[in-house]
Amino acid sequence: MNITVFDDLNTLYKKAADTFVELSGKSILKHDKFVVALSGGSSPKAIFSLLATQEYAEKVEWNKVYFFWVDERWVSLDDEKSNAKMTFETLLDKVPVNKDHIFPMYKDGIDPEDYAEEYEAQIRNVLGTDGIFDFILLGMGDDGHTASLFPGEKILHEKEKWVDAYYLKPQEMFRITLTAPIINKAENILIITFGTSKKHALNEVLNGEYNPEMYPLQLIEKRNGVKLFTDKEAGA
Repeated sequence: MNITVFDDLNTLYKKAADTFVELSGKSILKHDKFVVALSGGSSPKAIFSLLATQEYAEKVEWNKVYFFWVDERWVSLDDEKSNAKMTFETLLDKVPVNKDHIFPMYKDGIDPEDYAEEYEAQIRNVLGTDGIFDFILLGMGDDGHTASLFPGEKILHEKEKWVDAYYLKPQEMFRITLTAPIINKAENILIITFGTSKKHALNEVLNGEYNPEMYPLQLIEKRNGVKLFTDKEAGA
């Protein structure tokens, strides 16, 4: 795993945006599309806002980018908790994307478990049976979770499904998420985590015994193509 520790968050965000632009160019040159799965949260919000600026937006062939999500709270697309809503407001409504290339992780009038199957079918339609994303953006919570792979949950043991949904009791809500098997297939993965509150979990993920039941980010394979961006507070 390639680990970079940044002195400040603005530099981290710019490097992340640069990475998106660079990988988009390589993927589009290789197979005429760039298929991504994006996360929610404050870090992606800052990165998306950068990508929407003229400096970055003019460097991406947006009509060849396909947008999926890593995970989502099972809330409507106009809910403030929706990752998709944030992405539309900060990026997708501001750049010339093909609307048919956007696949929000929510649909009205269907159970989340059923939509997980439908969402996997949408991924297969774009990526085929190999299911290799060009780029996946991940974060890590204070408890070591990534995507909606939370400590102690049954979904951590999923081996076959690419997408699954379940009721997360501590949050009293359904979550829908990509699973570890499909995430680990990705050509490129960028993990972003920073701040003092992340220091303990990050140290355990990188240096502790393998215990993904407690620190689910350990499910993500440490290999070439996986990058971790952090700061001195979390990564010291």
